[in-house]
This record gives sequence, C-alpha cells and structure tokens, in this order.
Amino acid sequence: MRVHVNDEPRETAAAHLAALLQELGVAQEPAVAAAVDGQVVPRSRWSEQPLSEGAQVLVIRAAQGG
Repeated sequence: MRVHVNDEPRETAAAHLAALLQELGVAQEPAVAAAVDGQVVPRSRWSEQPLSEGAQVLVIRAAQGG
C-alpha cells in the first residue's frame, strides 16, 4: 500500500503504525512522536493504529542543540 510519510510517498506492507515506524528505524527512539491523518497517536497506541491506503503519517523527532 502507498502512504505518505512526512509528505513523501512510500510503499509499505505495514498494517499499523508501529510496523511502519519499525520499518523506518525510529520505533525504539525515545523522542519520537507520530500522527496519522492529522491526529497524534500516543506511543501506547501505535500497535493499535491501523494504516490505510493514502494515509498521511507525520513523524517528528526531537533534537537537542542550540
């Protein structure tokens, strides 16, 4: 299926958000937030959040610095 991750099209077989974030290599990072179709998904619900064709996924990583 095709989804958009941070406005970039991406083909994935992930059925839910947790699998997509694992595929992206960010699932274990502590300072990551994610939203699907404009709705923030708490980390505790990543494995329950289904993905559908054309879903808009936003992945945000917090960064230190100044």
